[in-house]
Amino acid sequence: MLVVKALHISFVVAWFAGLFYLPRLFVNHAMVDDAATRERLALMEHKLYRFMTPLGILAVVLGFWLWFGYGFSGGWLHAKTALVSFLIVYHLYCGRLVRDFAAGRNTRSHKWYRVFNEVPVLVLFTVVFLVVLKPF
Repeated sequence: MLVVKALHISFVVAWFAGLFYLPRLFVNHAMVDDAATRERLALMEHKLYRFMTPLGILAVVLGFWLWFGYGFSGGWLHAKTALVSFLIVYHLYCGRLVRDFAAGRNTRSHKWYRVFNEVPVLVLFTVVFLVVLKPF
């Protein structure tokens, strides 16, 4: 089980790297006016999303493996599971934003994306504290 746990942590770290960087690309994309830069950013967003999606899937699958191996008990684990579910929705919404940017349908400002960019940071801090402290 320790190998599964180590792989789970590694894939979570890799997935979060994508969750941190993709919205930052959205910030830049929302600020540019020239077509060449927009196309380059759209390509970068698409490639990053395609790369990070399997990482997220592996992180979640290995998390379920750990869940079945160790059991599902404690309020902290219920809270963590809810936050991971939220992150999956966040990830899927990022995919929608990637498609919207590629089609030239962005309707949000760079300021909105700057706030949107902070969401996974807050979730990560909360999950780490839940896992380490197991407060309830």
